[in-house]
Amino acid sequence: MPEKDISAQYVPAHVGIIMDGNGRWAKKHLQPRSMGHRAGAQNFRTITRYASKIGIKFLTVYAFSTENWSRPADEVGALMGLFKDYLREALRDFMDENIRVRFIGDVSAFSPDLRELIAEVEKASASKTGMVLNLAMNYGGRAEILRAVQCFAGEVQAGRRSPEDLTEELFDGYLYTAGQPAPDLIIRPSGEQRISNFLLWQCAYAEFVYFDLLWPDFKTGDLDRAIAIYNSRQRRFGGV
Repeated sequence: MPEKDISAQYVPAHVGIIMDGNGRWAKKHLQPRSMGHRAGAQNFRTITRYASKIGIKFLTVYAFSTENWSRPADEVGALMGLFKDYLREALRDFMDENIRVRFIGDVSAFSPDLRELIAEVEKASASKTGMVLNLAMNYGGRAEILRAVQCFAGEVQAGRRSPEDLTEELFDGYLYTAGQPAPDLIIRPSGEQRISNFLLWQCAYAEFVYFDLLWPDFKTGDLDRAIAIYNSRQRRFGGV
C-alpha cells in the first residue's frame, strides 16, 4: 500500500527507472548473474503493477541498453530468454491489466522470434487506456537523438521541412516517446549516480532519486519513498 501522504494528485505523471544491480545482487547471494536478472525481472512485474495501481500514467524502464551487447554472450543470451518469457507471459496473463506496452529502442537488432513477440504485445495492448509502459530495449539516449536528427534531415532533404522549422516541440515528435510528457522523476537503485545514456533529451528537468540498494531489492515502499522525495522538492524549470 502507498504511504498515507501520497495521493493521486501528487503522483508524478511519468516515472523512469534504471533497473540496475541485478549482477551484483546475484554475486551477493552467491548465484550466477542469470539468476540476478531473473530476480530483477520478477521485481519489474511487481513494480509495474504497483505503479499502475497508484496512478502513474507513464512508466519507462531501462531493460537493455545499446551498450549491454558487450556483456558476455551467455549473459546476453540469458537476458534474451528472459525477455521472451516476459513477453509470452504478457500475452497470456498481463493483458488482464489495463496497461499499454510500448517498446522504445532499435528492436531490429533482436532475433525474428523476439521481434514477433514484441509486435504481438504492442498490438494486443494497443487498446488499453491505463498506464503506458515503455520498455527501453536496445535503447540508448544518444542513438535516439541521432535517429531523430536523421529523420528530420530526411524530411528536409525530401522538401517536406526546412531547417528553420525545427523547434524543441517538433524535435520531441521524432523521439521514441513522441506524444508523451517528459519524465518528472527518474529513479536509479544500485548506489550508482549516473544517467547511463537514459532519456538524455527527455530528462532535462527531471528530478533524480538514487537508492543505495540493488534493483531486485527495490520494493513498492521504495517507490513510495521516491515519490515522497519528489514531492519534497520545488520544480522551477529554470525560473525563480
